[in-house]
Amino acid sequence: MTAAALRSVMPADHPLRFDLNDEVHARPPEQLSVPTQATFLALFTEAAERDREWDHVCRLVRSYGVEPPPKGVTHLSLDLGAFRLKWERHTEFSRYKFIRTLQAEDPFAEPAIRAVPKEWLGEVPGRVMVAAHIALVSPEAGTPDYDAISTRLFAGHTLIGSAIAGGAATALTDLRIHDDGFSRVLVHNRSMTPRQAGRMVQRILEIDTYRVMALLALPIARELGPKLTGYERELAEITSRLVQATKVDEAKLLERLTRLEAEIENAEAAHHYRFTAAAAYHELVQRRIAELREERIQGLQTFQEFTDRRLAPAMSTCESVAQRQESLSRRVARATQLLSTRVDVTREGQNQALLESMNRRAQLQLRLQETVEGLSVAAVTYYIVGLVGYAAKGLKALGAPLHVEVTTGASIPVVAVLVALGVRRIRRAVAAAPEPQMGG
Repeated sequence: MTAAALRSVMPADHPLRFDLNDEVHARPPEQLSVPTQATFLALFTEAAERDREWDHVCRLVRSYGVEPPPKGVTHLSLDLGAFRLKWERHTEFSRYKFIRTLQAEDPFAEPAIRAVPKEWLGEVPGRVMVAAHIALVSPEAGTPDYDAISTRLFAGHTLIGSAIAGGAATALTDLRIHDDGFSRVLVHNRSMTPRQAGRMVQRILEIDTYRVMALLALPIARELGPKLTGYERELAEITSRLVQATKVDEAKLLERLTRLEAEIENAEAAHHYRFTAAAAYHELVQRRIAELREERIQGLQTFQEFTDRRLAPAMSTCESVAQRQESLSRRVARATQLLSTRVDVTREGQNQALLESMNRRAQLQLRLQETVEGLSVAAVTYYIVGLVGYAAKGLKALGAPLHVEVTTGASIPVVAVLVALGVRRIRRAVAAAPEPQMGG
């Protein structure tokens, strides 16, 4: 059976099958051969800038006579002649990499970004988070003098580096921003293939990018620290007063707790994503360092050591503040629930007393109503008996053989019974009538 025939009898593909399969091949690293230089930019971009960013990339590509891919892609890699462009869009930032053959003996004297048109570069959407020059060169003859390398290429700063890829290369950097606004990375390639070199350079750049993105949460953590201390102090004061609070105090304490809970929830909602993202970025940093397969160079801090000593404490601070904020939110919620229960119990007691008072009033009203009904029966009977008397007098005047006083007196019990029955019937009819419905 041919491939086409086999495919024709297979079940239909899931709509996302090919997209999900191709995702593992997305953003492949560039193949880098010695000597190569590159400039790397990571720009923080808002969602509203995404369309303008894509249009700006297309403008650069078309200016070199190359047609860009259809809109909607999240990465591209194109040879524009003067340099190679690699562009990638991520959740919060976009990455640009401009690559060309090394132009000078000094690997950072003529960086690759100088080949990019200045007018286009000045209008790139976003804000720079990371800017770095990278040079991939052959190793120096003999034993490297790292102090001399630091003086010549890194302004005398302390170097951070190690042998990477199982000793196939050496990566050096100072993780500092130099006078031109860029950091620097020097890679001595001993035996890496171009594809392997591309992977290693990409991992080094990702370490720097994710390190900076993770640190976005640190200023927030420092700002939240004193606020959380104030919230904790206020919560302690409220719970202390709650122990001996009277019914009058409960409503005021509940109002304070509700306001405090709203402030804490607002802060947590505003910063939850940043703390979560910081933890994810920190994990990516650790993963990329592990993928470097570092070997120590005597006298230099490795990437792992630098991260453990400088980045790890910052991430611990962020994690501590996030946990503290979450714990405070739970404690305030418990205190609010407890106080709400007390207020509800107090209100139920007040409602019970009110219902008892209303019940007594209803009983008094019933008795008053029964008294009024009795008086009403007497009054109506009096008037009807009077009418009977007048009627008897009229009939007697017409010659009827009636005794007016006897007739009037005899009608009293009859009229009284009929009036009483009529009043009772009316009361039952009113009581049985359905209550009017609210609304329309």
